[in-house]
Amino acid sequence: MTQLDAQSEHDYDLFVIGAGSGGVRAARMSAAFGARVAIAESRYLGGTCVNVGCVPKKLFSYAAHYREDFSDAQGFGWQSQVEPLDWPRLRDNKTREIERLNGIYGNLLSNAGVELLNGHASFVDGHTLSVDGKHYTAKRILIAVGGWPFIPDIPGRELAISSNEIFYLDTLPKHAVVVGGGYIATEFAGILHGLGVEVDQIYRRDLFLRGFDTELREQLAEEMRNKGVNLRFNENVTAIAAENGRFRLSLENGGSMLTDQVLYATGRKPLLEGLGLEKTGVKLTEQGYIEVDDTFQTSDASIYAVGDVTGGMELTPVALAEGMNLAKRLYKGETKTVDYKFIPTAIFSQPNLATVGYSEEEAREKFGEIAVFTSRFTHLKHTLSGNKTKTLLKLVVDKATDQVVGAHMLGDEAGEVIQGLAVAIKAGATKADFDSTIGIHPTVAEEFVTMREASR
Repeated sequence: MTQLDAQSEHDYDLFVIGAGSGGVRAARMSAAFGARVAIAESRYLGGTCVNVGCVPKKLFSYAAHYREDFSDAQGFGWQSQVEPLDWPRLRDNKTREIERLNGIYGNLLSNAGVELLNGHASFVDGHTLSVDGKHYTAKRILIAVGGWPFIPDIPGRELAISSNEIFYLDTLPKHAVVVGGGYIATEFAGILHGLGVEVDQIYRRDLFLRGFDTELREQLAEEMRNKGVNLRFNENVTAIAAENGRFRLSLENGGSMLTDQVLYATGRKPLLEGLGLEKTGVKLTEQGYIEVDDTFQTSDASIYAVGDVTGGMELTPVALAEGMNLAKRLYKGETKTVDYKFIPTAIFSQPNLATVGYSEEEAREKFGEIAVFTSRFTHLKHTLSGNKTKTLLKLVVDKATDQVVGAHMLGDEAGEVIQGLAVAIKAGATKADFDSTIGIHPTVAEEFVTMREASR
């Protein structure tokens, strides 16, 4: 049974706040299932991912690789003079592509019969929203507002930029400091360096990408240093000051440094300001995220939340899965919950890092007896290019079941390779299954079906 009201006293069956990945998916699928749906967005269609996240970042990542590719080509007999990057062309071409995608999202909503309201939505009560002063009622309301970059409250914080602004710089700096040690910081340290910027990445702990497999984190740090990125671990910025057209950073260890641009990528916080949650029964977690159960229902029975605002895995495909799951639950009567086990992810660092399942450290803690298989080698391409970058592959196996519970890769197109392995691992493939699979030769990926156990 569906939960649609034939004669509802409300304007809509579902009102969605936020037209990002999760919100758009929930809105248009709910409408396809017969619900009367509206969605409100005060910024841009597609949310962070389309506008200032995954898509433009990947485009910039492609651009950053070209400088190395031009150098690699010389070993294959290609002689070319590499001109300096035309930053305005890259920036503006990216912006045109994002505008095209904004239009596609608009068409998806329109074609599904979803009413798009351009404006800021805030709660009046658990069933009523105000959008720029006009009130709308809904049987159910979905919060899908995502997150917003967080810059710590230090003196001069207003002089720093976040990942929102990096995509629209008037000019590229000669030198930039990237503060942070997560996905975004590590990606942009590599991207900016690849675009020709001298980069220092500052992180307050001893190694970036906390939570990922330590061996890959260490290898990535080595590769980035070899490429010329200055990694400054166990360091932090305590203040920023303008100085003769540049920025003077005061450092926690007592030193200081000058730079042309300061990019903070120290995390994101749920975008709840001005939402009016105090007028509802919605509760927040201690970390400030919206508290939901496994059906995405909040502590207010009429209000739901999906995506980054709930504090789960902050990945676009996760938000999409949650939006779809909620639509099917509410308007198709399905009861299956989202399975968060073995979700693959990639960091578009230089080189790329991708992973699915448990790290070696996590697997030892969860399974006890494990087998670890690694392969570290020079890519065939680089036997002629002279590029010193190493590729690292790793499998983690639960010895009791022989099931492969983790796959990790550092190297070219790591995300593409791990996506395929994620299907096998999600399906419960064993190491014996990997060993009995014939590889495609010569490829990097074939190493995953030929690896033997590493001594630990």
